[in-house]
Amino acid sequence: MYLNFVWHFHQPIYHQPDSQDYILPWVNYHTTRNYWQMLKIIEDTEFPCTINLVPCLLEQIIDYANGKAVDPVWISLMKPSRELTQEDLSRLKRFFPQYHSINSASELQRLVLDSFFSPLVRPQEKKPEDLLELREKIFSGILNYFKDLKTKGLLELTTSPYFHPILPLLIDLSLANSEVPELPEFTYPEDAFWHLSHGRQYFQDKLGFLPKGLWPSEGALSQQTCELIARAGFKFTLTDEHLLWKSLDHRPDPQLLFQPYECAGVKILFRDRELSDLISFEYHRWPAEQAVADFMRKLEKRTQASGEEALCSIILDGENPWGVYNNNGVDFLRLLFERIKATQNLQPILPQTYLENHQSAASLKLIPGTWMSSFFKWVGHPDKVKSWKRLSGVRQKHPFSTYLAVAEGSDWFWWSGESEEIEFELLFSNYLEKASKIG
Repeated sequence: MYLNFVWHFHQPIYHQPDSQDYILPWVNYHTTRNYWQMLKIIEDTEFPCTINLVPCLLEQIIDYANGKAVDPVWISLMKPSRELTQEDLSRLKRFFPQYHSINSASELQRLVLDSFFSPLVRPQEKKPEDLLELREKIFSGILNYFKDLKTKGLLELTTSPYFHPILPLLIDLSLANSEVPELPEFTYPEDAFWHLSHGRQYFQDKLGFLPKGLWPSEGALSQQTCELIARAGFKFTLTDEHLLWKSLDHRPDPQLLFQPYECAGVKILFRDRELSDLISFEYHRWPAEQAVADFMRKLEKRTQASGEEALCSIILDGENPWGVYNNNGVDFLRLLFERIKATQNLQPILPQTYLENHQSAASLKLIPGTWMSSFFKWVGHPDKVKSWKRLSGVRQKHPFSTYLAVAEGSDWFWWSGESEEIEFELLFSNYLEKASKIG
């Protein structure tokens, strides 16, 4: 059986409109701690993987690499510890609450700085000035690192719509009316196509080639979405298996799951939800050896049920799970990759390589949905409905703009009504306000 591991790298826009003022530090943090770490493990184990790079994340990584991005956490980390104010200390403890009990300013600053790096670099053994130099080196070289691993055949790079919107809901928000009837009218397929086409072009501008594959934001697909994906030039897309079972009106079956399908001119691979979610949400509770052994047992069962030409796709967030794993997930990932490579009837493969040699099983009429199956996570709260109404009101009165495209991102709706982080609401409101001044 073939295995297709896809790691989704994404962060929404964290800077204010028309500014390099980054009010959240997570692009800075994840680049040095998690994005670099995944590349390093792939290189060391020579284990082929796919990484999905969202254009708005790529844009922000480049800002940091070019020294244009400034965020308040990093400003606090670069100060001499004796100059840290109470505001600096409160900010560091707010974003890194695991250190809330540390009273020493210098110790707090050092612990937070260390947390910006993968255990692979053993940050606690390096001087702060060495870590600052290492950060510069990682940022200046990370785009070439992606490209080098692609050239070596260890990496396939895919992308997502530019600012990570839920495409089916941009095309027709009424798709979610069965879940939340009070949603406003919002029908802008032209916006969805902009995110696809501009995202693909930006990817080529910065990485030197056009991506063939697309992870649709939140795994959200519909029949119309697939039509736009094909029209934008993508060859394949990916989503969750639940959409397959809804579309086929069939109970889960490995023989049906582990093969490519086609919809409206684009090929689709459906992820194994159980295996993906075990890595995302469960295995961090287990010792690495036990977790990998359990995963391998489940793979063996799937191999027996599906055959040697089957393709099992394991697709998940490639940045956030590792923070709750022991040793930032390094032990688990290394052991998992090594065990798979040592197993004769398992073969890691890049999706485009597989698709070039295997025909689609059937053509689907796709039932709309997301990686969580429904759209409820992005519409099912009064504050989320309010956000959609605000977006709809601006879109009806003003022409499409980049400001509005940012406000169409899925993250604002994910967190609306569910987070005490004031920055998400602030960014959404500020981009909407800018969009309302166009035209």
